[in-house]
Amino acid sequence: MPESSWPENDSYSEHEPLGSLFGDLSDQPEAESASSEPYRGDNRRRRAAIALVVIWSGTISLHFVAWGYWVVVGLTTLMGIQAARILLSRPLSAPAPLSEAAGDRFPLVSILVAAKNEESVIDRLVKTLCELDYPSSCCELWVIDDNSTDATPTRLQQLAQKYEQLRVFYRPANAGGGKSGALNQVLPLTKGEIIAVFDADAQVSQDMLRRVLPLFQREELGAVQVRKAVSNASENGWTQGQVAEMALDSFYQRQRIAIGGIGELRGNGQFVRREALEGCGGWNEATITDDLDLTFRLHLDQWDVDFMALPAVEEEGVTQAIALWHQRSRWAEGGYQRYLDYWRPILQNRMGTRKTIDLLMFWVIQYLLPTAIVPDLLMSALRNRPLLVSPLTTLTLALSVLGTVAGLRQIRSQTNTSRQAGLAQDGKYPPKRVEPNLQLASFLRLLLHTLFGTVYMFHWLPVVAVTTARLSIRPKRLKWVKTIHQGEAKG
Repeated sequence: MPESSWPENDSYSEHEPLGSLFGDLSDQPEAESASSEPYRGDNRRRRAAIALVVIWSGTISLHFVAWGYWVVVGLTTLMGIQAARILLSRPLSAPAPLSEAAGDRFPLVSILVAAKNEESVIDRLVKTLCELDYPSSCCELWVIDDNSTDATPTRLQQLAQKYEQLRVFYRPANAGGGKSGALNQVLPLTKGEIIAVFDADAQVSQDMLRRVLPLFQREELGAVQVRKAVSNASENGWTQGQVAEMALDSFYQRQRIAIGGIGELRGNGQFVRREALEGCGGWNEATITDDLDLTFRLHLDQWDVDFMALPAVEEEGVTQAIALWHQRSRWAEGGYQRYLDYWRPILQNRMGTRKTIDLLMFWVIQYLLPTAIVPDLLMSALRNRPLLVSPLTTLTLALSVLGTVAGLRQIRSQTNTSRQAGLAQDGKYPPKRVEPNLQLASFLRLLLHTLFGTVYMFHWLPVVAVTTARLSIRPKRLKWVKTIHQGEAKG
C-alpha cells in the first residue's frame, strides 16, 4: 500500500554546523511552557545527537567495568516491579452508554476529518458519521479537504447536499502544517465541547458517541482514545501482525492507565475536551505525529487520557513491507521527537510521579533498548562476551508475549460477548455453549497468533535504531506522510 506526502515544511536550516550539536540545551524558553503551547521543534537534532552519544558511550563503558552487568540487572529489577504492577492492575469498567430514557445530557460533538485524496473511502466515511446513533442537533461533521487532486472535492460537494450536518472546508495548495495545520485551521469554526478526530478510512459503530462520551463526566479527563482494529486483517501476514500489535498496545494502554500511568492518543478515534485542547494550544504543526505530541502536552497540563476498548474504530492496515517501514519510521520519529522536545518538564516531574515513572519505563523499552543494542552487539562480538542488555531484552520479550496473549484474548472475548448479546437481543438464537474441541482449537490459534505477532514485533528494533541515529545526523525537516487508502476494493 503506497504512501503519499502532505505538504512539506523545510523552514529549518539544512546546514547546521556540526559543532553546534553540543551547545547549551537550556537556551530554549519554549521548553518551559511546553504544557501550554506546542513546542516548535528547535534543537531536536542537537538533542538527538547528545542522547545517541550518551547511550552509545554509556553502553560501551559498562562493558569495561566489573559491575556493568549488575547495573543492567538492577534497572531490569526495578522495571520488573513496575511491570508486575501493570500486569496485575484491574482497569475500571466503562460507564453505561448515554440514553434518552435515563435523561442523560448529550454533549455537542464536533467530528473532524482531514482528507487528502480519499475518493475511495470518503463516501462511506461521511455516510457512517452522519448516521450515527446520536442526536443530529448535537453533532457536526467537518471534513477538511487538503487540496485533493482526485475526485474527493467533487464527492464532498455532493455529500454536503445530502447531509445537513456535514461542513466542508477546502484548503489551498500552499497551506502548511500537514494534518495538524488542517485541524488547527478548522478548530475555531467548530462548536463542540468535545472534539473527535477520525481518519478518512475509519469504520465506526453507530453507538460510538453514546459509549465514549460518558467517560468525560470525569472533570480531570482531557481525552479518550478508542481502540483501533484492522479492517483488512485477513489480507496477508503483515495485516495479521498489525492485529497482534494493536492488541498488545490496547492491553498495555488499559493496564497503564489503571495504575495512574500514561494513556496515549493514537490519532484515529481520538476524543479531546475542547477546554483541554485549547489550553494546550491546539495541534502541534512542528511534529509529524500530532497525536503523540498532544498526548504529552495534555499530561503536562495535568489532564488524564483514558482508553475505550469497545467499540473499536476500524482502519486499513498497510499490506506491504516497504509501506510498513515508512509508517513505523514516522511513528518512531514522532514518538522520539516528543522526548527531545519536552525532556525538561518531564524530568521536572510536571506530569506527576506515577506518570513520570511509567513514561520512563516505556522510554527505556521503546527507545533506549533498541538504540543500546547496536553498541552492545559490537562490544560483545569484539570482546567475545554475552550481551550486556540481555536482562532488559528478556523482560521486554516477556512483556510482549504476555501483553499480546492478554490483548488478543480480551479483544476476542469482548467481540464475542458483544456479538452474542446483539444476536440474543434480536431473538436470532440464544448463546450456545462452546464445545471443548472448539475451545482447544481457539486456544491453539491464539498461541500461533501470539507467536507470529511476537516475531513480527521485532521489526521495531531496526526501525527505532535507524530512526534515533538518523535524527542525530539528518538536517531538520518535517514531512507529513499519509497512507493511501484502498477502500472496499482492497479492504
